[in-house]
Amino acid sequence: MRPPSGPAVRRTPRSAGGLVALALLLGSVTACQMPTPPAGPILPATLDGYRADAWFLPDDPLLGFVEIPAGPFLMGSDPAVDPQAYDNERWSPTDAQGTIDLPAFYMGRTEVTFAQFGAFAAATGASVAGEALHGTPNHPVANVSWPDALAYARWLETTLREWSGTPPALRQRLEQGWRITLPTEAQWEKAARGADGRVFPWGDTPRQGAANDNSGAGATVAAGSIDCRDCAHGLQDMAGNVWELTRSTYQPYPYTDADDAGDLSGDALFIMRGGSFTDPPANTRTAVRGGADPGARRPFIGFRLVLTAE
Repeated sequence: MRPPSGPAVRRTPRSAGGLVALALLLGSVTACQMPTPPAGPILPATLDGYRADAWFLPDDPLLGFVEIPAGPFLMGSDPAVDPQAYDNERWSPTDAQGTIDLPAFYMGRTEVTFAQFGAFAAATGASVAGEALHGTPNHPVANVSWPDALAYARWLETTLREWSGTPPALRQRLEQGWRITLPTEAQWEKAARGADGRVFPWGDTPRQGAANDNSGAGATVAAGSIDCRDCAHGLQDMAGNVWELTRSTYQPYPYTDADDAGDLSGDALFIMRGGSFTDPPANTRTAVRGGADPGARRPFIGFRLVLTAE
């Protein structure tokens, strides 16, 4: 049974019976309202670590994409290993976790930033919330809905297909039919925890200062600014900063990619992962499953991208 629909959902503390409820995050503005047309984004002339000539994508050989090798990983949570596991992280009544084997894909090293999203809005005139256009350029963009995030991904894919400067490795995959989109929750979890089933992106125990959670700044910090050399695949901010939308609808485990291939136009909650600056460390674990209404725009919800053949 899926959680109730609403602007966004987040876990409440465990009840005395050990169950976990999903509660609505109430807001004064209806999530599906069309935003007031904002003033255009103000983009910096330069931004350290990013390429202004490439729509403020990261200044590295693959424009911020990191290869996640093919192979199996453990999905879900075993309470014997992770006592903070919530009920909806359990694989089945008989098995705490399941093994998923994924082909190789590429994950964004960091969350999509205000500058990157602003470049999209400036190029397309997309109708988005003003709060998504006027934040600190190198911080993760927030106040974006699921359609906003997907529109950015589609625009970036088209743009990189047409741009003569697209790195050869990315161009080759795009020409082979790979897509830039939101990750499935299986891709997200594999990228966050690696092949060793770790509870947090860096290991099995909380680590002070390793994530921007509710013990930190009380707001977002610059994308990728927290050093986490032990984090799986060298990815940054997979725990904390902002919740990250995926393209998976909220379904009970066991996970199957068929859940992500159906009609996504109907009423559904979409999985979001990783926790945010508003969350305790328990909600920044690699297996935590939050959910958001597709129209929700909140200051703690953002996204990152994946390059995938799926």
